Amino acid sequence: MIDEIARLSPYVTTHLMYASIVWLSAWLLTSMRRGSATTKYWIWVVTAVNFILPVSAVPDRLWPSRLSWFTTQSVIENVGPRVSFGARAIAALWLVWFLGALLMFARLCFRIVAENRNAVHCEVKPDFVKSGIPVVFANRPTPAVDGVLRPQIVLPKGIDQLLSERELSAVLIHELRHAKRRDNLIRLIHEVSLCALWFHPLVWITRSRLTLYRELSCDEAVTERAGADDLVSALAKLANSDDALLLQATASSFISVRLAQLAAAERQQPGANMMLASVFCSVLLAGMIGPAAQSAAVSMCIAAHSPHRGAHVRNVHGEIAGGVRGNVRSGIN
Repeated sequence: MIDEIARLSPYVTTHLMYASIVWLSAWLLTSMRRGSATTKYWIWVVTAVNFILPVSAVPDRLWPSRLSWFTTQSVIENVGPRVSFGARAIAALWLVWFLGALLMFARLCFRIVAENRNAVHCEVKPDFVKSGIPVVFANRPTPAVDGVLRPQIVLPKGIDQLLSERELSAVLIHELRHAKRRDNLIRLIHEVSLCALWFHPLVWITRSRLTLYRELSCDEAVTERAGADDLVSALAKLANSDDALLLQATASSFISVRLAQLAAAERQQPGANMMLASVFCSVLLAGMIGPAAQSAAVSMCIAAHSPHRGAHVRNVHGEIAGGVRGNVRSGIN
């Protein structure tokens, strides 16, 4: 069992290394001023999903061994000794990971239960329907979206008296983008992946980036349909609330950044969005080929260091050599 865990470790390490490279490219690309917030949001969504899709863990028989050209020789040569001499240490690290993941998952479950106690259930009759999404008024401090598979918009009671008709329409457009895009589901998937990768600092930072660009992209939808002024005035009135619960996208998230972006709203630049998407897809493709190649090379190296495989190879070589010598002797006679 320990040996099997030790053999799995190089695959996991390789996958996380390439996923971190993809993360770095996402950070650099989304830090550029050009490009829409929606494009940058989807870049971070793909980056987050890439952490939990271990391409390098796919059985090596599915990957052609010729991909080993992608792997440096020094990495291949060091795999065998690590597997041979660090098995127990690696097993101990896996135990620490399991305990941490269990604790994080329990923490997530408690947060969801606490959230559901205050949530408005889908069985509640909506006050009205907006673009196919139910809208209800409830005792909430800020507008939010409830539900994962069947989202509904929840507005604070009295918000129609606090905001003007145009400001309320801007808030609804923002929340509709969250609901139709199933942002709560995307957020929950990342929260679950965070339970598995609790030790990786980049996964924690990804959560913050997802939250930021999720809100900015919804604000972008408002500026495209209704203009930024109404949303700015609505956010200013709602800025005192900071109740950002687990599976909700609140209007107060990153309020200062959002106001700054709305004040400097620019026209969409399709060329910039295409450039960002193209460069990121290229890096992502390299990040998929790399683990596959590394997986094939590591598998061959592990097989070479396996005593049973080594004995089998020596027997095969002996049989081949014996056959060759016999044929030579018969030819001489």
